[in-house]
Amino acid sequence: MTVTIRALTGSEILAAMDDLARLRIAVFAEWPYLYDGDPGYERDYLAAFAAAPDAVLVAASVDGRIVGLATASPLAAQEEALRIPFEDAGFDVGSLYYFGESVLLPAWRGQGIGHAFFDHREAQARRYGAAAATFAAVIRPEDHPDRPRDYRPLDAFWDKRGYAPVPGLTCALSWKDHRDSEETAKRLQYWMRPL
Repeated sequence: MTVTIRALTGSEILAAMDDLARLRIAVFAEWPYLYDGDPGYERDYLAAFAAAPDAVLVAASVDGRIVGLATASPLAAQEEALRIPFEDAGFDVGSLYYFGESVLLPAWRGQGIGHAFFDHREAQARRYGAAAATFAAVIRPEDHPDRPRDYRPLDAFWDKRGYAPVPGLTCALSWKDHRDSEETAKRLQYWMRPL
């Protein structure tokens, strides 16, 4: 089967919101996020994302069925929890483009779709005029009880794409893990690449 990958903007993003919510809940249930998805939260989060000027959503489809999505928008359009660490560190938030989620069903991984997601988002970041692209990756302890034995972090993939962790630059976001009864804060490490 052929995978079609294309960038969606404006009203096309709104049309793909249900698919994005479904994929976020399914993929982020896995390690290392362990997210116990909440459809109500997803609707609010995605509506705010869709409203961001210069946002892009990249869709991977097979026979018209969306199997993967990746999002990005100017960092200035993101919530305070994501922006403030950059502001406190002296970065010009207006010059940065933030890559949100990249979610892909397991059957379609390892086929170059992740690279295509980055290519499309980096192209949108350049059109926006960003000096650099950034994203945040959750930090989990090596001895976490839910860590799969065969887990391979994406660090090597990101490094190959030219991204590197920014020393000391992290943020905290809260969500509910599957095993928990309430949300807890998680630390995320920022990675960045000049464009």
